[in-house]
Amino acid sequence: MSKEKFLEEMKAGYSFEGESIILGGAMLDGEVMHESFVRIPMETLNRHGLIAGATGTGKTKTLQILAEQLSAKGVPSLLMDIKGDLSGIAVASSGHKKIDERHEAIGLPFIADISPVEFLSLSGEKGVRLRATVSEFGPILLGKILELNDTQSGILSVIFKYADDNQLGLLDLKDLKKTIQYVTNEGKDAFKEEYGRISTSSTGTILRKIIELEQQGADLFFGERSFDVDDLCRVNDEGKGIVSVLRVTDIQDKPKLFSTFMLQLLAEIYATFPEEGDADRPKLAIFIDEAHLIFDRASDALLDQIEVIVKLIRSKGVGIFFVTQNPTDIPESVLSQLGLKIQHALRAFTAKDRKAIKLAAQNYPLTDHYEVDQLLTELGIGEAIVSALDAKGRPTPLVQTFLRAPQSRMDILSDNEMDDIIDRSKIIDRYNEEIDRDSAYEILTGKIKEAQSEEIQEELKSQQEKAQKTSTRGRKEKSTFDKVVNSTTTRQIGRTVARELTRGLLGILGIRKTRRSKNSWF
Repeated sequence: MSKEKFLEEMKAGYSFEGESIILGGAMLDGEVMHESFVRIPMETLNRHGLIAGATGTGKTKTLQILAEQLSAKGVPSLLMDIKGDLSGIAVASSGHKKIDERHEAIGLPFIADISPVEFLSLSGEKGVRLRATVSEFGPILLGKILELNDTQSGILSVIFKYADDNQLGLLDLKDLKKTIQYVTNEGKDAFKEEYGRISTSSTGTILRKIIELEQQGADLFFGERSFDVDDLCRVNDEGKGIVSVLRVTDIQDKPKLFSTFMLQLLAEIYATFPEEGDADRPKLAIFIDEAHLIFDRASDALLDQIEVIVKLIRSKGVGIFFVTQNPTDIPESVLSQLGLKIQHALRAFTAKDRKAIKLAAQNYPLTDHYEVDQLLTELGIGEAIVSALDAKGRPTPLVQTFLRAPQSRMDILSDNEMDDIIDRSKIIDRYNEEIDRDSAYEILTGKIKEAQSEEIQEELKSQQEKAQKTSTRGRKEKSTFDKVVNSTTTRQIGRTVARELTRGLLGILGIRKTRRSKNSWF
């Protein structure tokens, strides 16, 4: 098909009346079509998306481009910075000869710029601490994260009900553990009378699973002050959307904690954000880098929950973008919900790789202009094939795209630069304040100590009463005993004195008697 026909189809598919962001320029047969811009309509960016490709092909920079373009349009975003290379979005690019050459080929002027940034953290990293209480999770979501069976999930729900009925705040994991231990031991009788008997083997299993979650660092995440998701939707004084960069470089080996956080965040957004309907732009964009960490080792129940939220959260004006190496990392039920697909190069080193590439090619619209499975192995760094949705929700023609360069720094910030941005944060003082108010742990610990104190007092009282009875009986027995002892003692002393005197006399007399018998001269 001719180049003119290609340009005609491409421009028809990527020309929109409303606002859009520019990804880059269209390509055909390895040539960049000057001023043939590939645009993404703002109104479809709540239909979610995928950014995929092998390591080193430019996925992270594509994420950076989208986030900074959305920020410039007043749309805030949340970025999962797992590799630690997204902080540079807070500083303007210093420019480069290759950047100028790229933009000249596209026909788009390069203007260095910055995006307002807020650094967040789930653990000990620098930034605003993100926390949520156990009560906010609720028994159903927590049960799915802990992979409990139906019986165990039912017990967990009853324990949450017990905590609510008795005004026991379940804020962190130690609150939940103490409550489970209390209803299993000290408070089991009262609990059984009101809520029925629970199996100690089931509560033991629940406790072990909570401890497993703690060992992945969840004790740092659960607690107060709980993060308000509305703070992800802020804009600065210039009207730019604030880019919240969640620094999770220390969480790659803790997939359960990462999936726990993501699921809770999405559930909280869905529960609290109002319905937006068909807005002209998203309210919030969420970019999940290394998205396979969410789905690795996730239970079927957890995957079902993620799928449901992805389907429904669009109506809240939220777009979710998964960034991963291969589309097959994303479950098909989720992949089918993604409207924007940006596919960087894939590598075919093995027969398995080649099969995966053929499968990946089938995720994109049919085209007369490209051999997609072959093209996927030939894409250069900063190139991708793109398919989006038009204003009517229809997939646009597949187009090879020469991506624009990020307007911000394509590198990390220094420690001093990061500290300076964190020091200017308007919300860090509120969320980094340590709060540990009286909750289930403190209340139940007090009850246990009080009960133990009462038991000790009763035991002491009982022992005192026994001692008093023993003392009274002892005094009576001693009075009689004393009389007998006194009389006996007197007689005994008399006999002892007499015996000793006799022994002395007899000893002398005996000696004398012996001597007399031996010596006749007496």
